[in-house]
Amino acid sequence: MLQGDVGVELGRRVAAALRAALGVEITPAEAVIRPSAREGVDYQCNVAMSLAKTLKKAPREVAQAVVEHLDAADLVETPEVAGPGFVNLVLRAEWLQEQAAGLLGDERMGATTAEVARRVAIDLSSPNVAKEMHVGHLRSSIIGDALVRLLRFAGHEVIPHNHLGDWGTPFGMLIEHLIDEGWSADGTDADHSIGDLNGFYVAARKKFDADPEFVDRARLRVVALQGGDEATLSLWRQLVDESTRHFEKVYGTLGIGLGPDDVYGESFYNPYLAETVAELEAKGLTEVSDGAVCVFPPGFANREGDRLPLIVRKRDGGYNYATTDFATIRYWVRERGVTDLLYVVGTPQSQHFRMVFTAARQAGWLTDQHAEHIGFGSILGEDGKTIRSREGGTLKLVDLLTEAVDHAAAVIAERTAFDADEQAALARIVGIGAVKYADLSNDRERDYVFTWAKMLAKEGNTSVYLQYANARIRSILRNAGDVPAPGARVVLTEPAERALLVKLIGFPAAIEATLESYAPHKLGTYLFETATAFTGFYESCPILKPETTPEARESRLVLALLTSRVLTLGLSLLGIEAPERL
Repeated sequence: MLQGDVGVELGRRVAAALRAALGVEITPAEAVIRPSAREGVDYQCNVAMSLAKTLKKAPREVAQAVVEHLDAADLVETPEVAGPGFVNLVLRAEWLQEQAAGLLGDERMGATTAEVARRVAIDLSSPNVAKEMHVGHLRSSIIGDALVRLLRFAGHEVIPHNHLGDWGTPFGMLIEHLIDEGWSADGTDADHSIGDLNGFYVAARKKFDADPEFVDRARLRVVALQGGDEATLSLWRQLVDESTRHFEKVYGTLGIGLGPDDVYGESFYNPYLAETVAELEAKGLTEVSDGAVCVFPPGFANREGDRLPLIVRKRDGGYNYATTDFATIRYWVRERGVTDLLYVVGTPQSQHFRMVFTAARQAGWLTDQHAEHIGFGSILGEDGKTIRSREGGTLKLVDLLTEAVDHAAAVIAERTAFDADEQAALARIVGIGAVKYADLSNDRERDYVFTWAKMLAKEGNTSVYLQYANARIRSILRNAGDVPAPGARVVLTEPAERALLVKLIGFPAAIEATLESYAPHKLGTYLFETATAFTGFYESCPILKPETTPEARESRLVLALLTSRVLTLGLSLLGIEAPERL
C-alpha cells in the first residue's frame, strides 16, 4: 500500500515513539526527517539534536529513546544511533518492493492531494499594451506557469491573472497615433495590424516629443478615455486586442496557458479605485503629503528615518500603482473569495509588496488570507550584465525563443533518424524546454547566466539531459515489446536498483518541498538526481541482454517504466514536454 511521502510517514512514527518514551508531543515535520547523504543510509532523524536542551538530556539519550520505542519494523530495518545523536534509518527491501508494485497503478506516482483545497489567485507575466514582451517577462511567465501547474496538481483551485498594463496617460498618445495610422472607431478597417509593437510605441513617443499639436490631441484623448467616450474606448479596445494577439503568440510558443479569460488589466480595476481610496480615508489610514493622499504603513522608513509612503491619489487627482494593488487585493478577497494571493514579480518590488500587504491588513482587506510576493532575480548575459539584444537594446522575448528553437534545430539535425517535420517538432520541444528549464532549475531568487552551450548540453542538469534519459527509457520499453502491468513484481538484488527505487519514491516529497517555498528548482534537482540514478542503474543492471533472467528483466522494466513516468510527470509540472524519441 502506498505511503505517499515516506518522510512524513517516518515523522509520524518518530512522533509516536517520543510520545511513548518521553511524553513529548511533536508534529511529523518537527521530527526532522531528512534524506541521508551517507552510503547505505536512506534517511536520518535529527530530532534529538533539537529536543535535547528542552528535555535536559544528552542528544544520544533522546535518540536512543526514539530507537527503543520506534514502531516501524514494517518500514525500516533496525534503526541505529550515530554521531552526536542522529538516528539512521534504512528502508526495508520488502517495503520498497511493495511501493514499486503500488506505483505501477498510480498515475500520480505516490503524490497525494491537499486535505484542504485552497483558492489561489496568482499574478504572473503582466506585459504592457503596445510594447513587445521582452526577456524581462520570461521569468514571471515561466515561474508563474509552473506554480499554477504544481498547485493544481496538489488539488488547489488556481486562478491565474495576467495584470496587463492597459490603462493610464500614455494611452492618449497611443490612441491618437492609431488614428493617424488610419484606424477607425467603428472597426471598418479591421485589416489593419501592428507588425512591430515596439516600433509603434516608439513612433508615437517620437511624435509626442516633437509635435505640440499632437500633444494637445493626446491629452484631450486621455480625458475622453477616462471619461468613457465610446469612440475612444473602441479604439482603445482595438489596441488592447492587437497587443493581446502578440502576447498570445508568445504564450503559445512557451506552452503557457494564459488566455483572454485570464486578463485582469489595470483597466479592470479602474472602477474600484475611487472607492478603495475612500475606504482608506474612512478608516483613518491616509495622510495628505505635498498635496498627495498617502498611506504610511508602519515599520517602513528610509535611511534618514523618514516614513515611506504609498501614494494612493496624486496631487492632480490621478491614481498610482499602489491604488491598483489595493483595489486588486480588495477585489480578489471580497468578490472572489480567495484564500491565497501570490505575486510572481521581480525581487526589486519586494519592499513595495511588503508595504502593500501591511497596509492591506491595516485596512482589513487581508485577515486570515495568505499574501506572498514570489520574487525572482535577473537573467544575465555571459558578460555578467542584464541580457540584451545584439544591438544593445532590450531583447524581445519572441526573438529569444526563435533563437532557442534555431539552436536546438542545429543539435537535432545531427540525428538522421528523423524527417524534416519531426526535426522541426523536436527542435521546438527541445529549444523551448531548454529555455524554461534553464530558468526553473535555478533558485528563482538568484540571478543566472544565460548560455546556449550550457542549456542545450546533453550532460549535466539540463532539460536536454532529462529528455534524452526519458527517450532512452521509452526506447528500452519499445524494444522490450511488453510494458509491465500493475502487479508486476520488483525484486531488488543490486545496489543500483535499490538506489533508483529510493529516489523514485521521493517524488511526493519533492513536490511538497517545491510548493512549500514556491521553488521549482527543487523539483528540477530531484528530476536530475532521478535521471542520474537511472543512468547508474542502466549501466550496472542489464535489462534486455540474454543473460538477464526473466524475473530480473521484468523487475528492471518496472523500474525503467516508473522512472519514465516520474520524469514525464515532473517535467510536465514544469511546463516541459518529454518526447518519446530524441
